[in-house]
Amino acid sequence: MNEDKKWDVLTYGETMAVFLPEQKQLLRYVDTFKKGVAGAESNVAIGVARLGHSSCWISKVGDDELGEYILKEIRGEGVDVTAVMKEDKAPTGLMIKQFGPMNETSVFYYRKNSAASTLSSKDVRGDQIRAARIVHITGVTSALSDSCAEMNYEIASIAKKTGVSLSFDPNIRLKLWDKEKAKRVLIPLLELCDIVEMGIDEAEILLGTDRTDEIIRILREMNIKKIAIKMGSAGAIVADINCVYKIPAYKVSAVDNIGAGDAFVAGFLCGIIERKELNICGKMGALMGAQAVTVAGDIEGFPDRRKLDMLMHGIQSIHR
Repeated sequence: MNEDKKWDVLTYGETMAVFLPEQKQLLRYVDTFKKGVAGAESNVAIGVARLGHSSCWISKVGDDELGEYILKEIRGEGVDVTAVMKEDKAPTGLMIKQFGPMNETSVFYYRKNSAASTLSSKDVRGDQIRAARIVHITGVTSALSDSCAEMNYEIASIAKKTGVSLSFDPNIRLKLWDKEKAKRVLIPLLELCDIVEMGIDEAEILLGTDRTDEIIRILREMNIKKIAIKMGSAGAIVADINCVYKIPAYKVSAVDNIGAGDAFVAGFLCGIIERKELNICGKMGALMGAQAVTVAGDIEGFPDRRKLDMLMHGIQSIHR
């Protein structure tokens, strides 16, 4: 890889302020909340920074206190936020979580007409994309507005033309759009990608199958070089043009399962950046995902490099 790159991973997408209830019951009965940040793309950027690599997150936030809070928190995690724009005509997005007595998680979005939903292709700069080793985008951004969908396609097109690796997680949120629109908008993005991380349910929507061998075959035919199929408690499958590996799930006590997929992506991409063997990339992703669910909040459970290396060493010792 070129050594003159400014960032290992560059991400684009909305980050919201999130309020986490301190009681496990319906929100109508909750009295106290903890404040945090939540956004698929910034989650990945934070995970990458936790593992010792450089990352940048680009978005818009409202010119308001929640926007300032988000910038402070993500900057504090070591992510470059200098390109984030402030919008004085739209607010920062908001998400509220609800925890049930068995740790089941529900989310409620307040992000319609948010600052980030005004992002467009005019906010994309080719020099920023060329400054990254990997650009990572998700389908969540495309779901926010037509202009956001156009922006994602512009990012993908520039990455393709300039030879920058493009990573894509469909991250389909059916609270934001329906399956048919998701398929219509996201398939063209898939065709421009080098790296894809998706769940079985997302593959069924986009590719028409939940069979992992068929998913891999279809994505290979689309010239996608590295593939990760995220299967939650069943682990993951990773593949490239030659190999396929089954990655086991690592048993933990789950508290909040939101953020696990983003943590997986961060670990997987860091393995790619470090030129690890593909199965090691998958294991790094799976360990990051497992640790993420042990704590309430999207990024609070992400391990740092020292902890991940310790966990990886422990697994390798067991498997010798």
